Amino acid sequence: MSDLDNTDLAILRVLAADATKSAAEIGRAVGIGQPAAWRRIRKLTEAGVLGGRRIVVDNAALGFGVTVFLGIRLAAKGRTSLEEFERAVTAIPEVQTVQHVLGQFDYRLRITARDISDFERILRRRIMTLPGIGQVEANVMLSEERRPGPLAPLDR
Repeated sequence: MSDLDNTDLAILRVLAADATKSAAEIGRAVGIGQPAAWRRIRKLTEAGVLGGRRIVVDNAALGFGVTVFLGIRLAAKGRTSLEEFERAVTAIPEVQTVQHVLGQFDYRLRITARDISDFERILRRRIMTLPGIGQVEANVMLSEERRPGPLAPLDR
């Protein structure tokens, strides 16, 4: 959707900060009435700009203290279909995201585990048994300081 105006971007900023706000609260925050805010939110949703509302879960508070990013290169792209690999890897509950990427690796995974020994179990028993696995490189996240920030201003 390329016809976003400054009010649409302001609404997106408000929702990015707190998706639980009502249309009335959003309208007040951006200087329009509740009905207009509701119509704009509906328009953004129907256009696919808004794809849903999410909450942020603190994995450490739930006992998942380790996040690991895995780079995976498939051994033989021709023998194992990408769809087969993707279907198998998305069935692993500890895998939070699966990204098909260009570059040194074919996929990038974000995995949460209780601790390093739990991650080792996931790696040995689940990841390394996936169809077509070749090279795997792990990067353990030490800290995460930056969260998705506000949208850039409209440049027109």
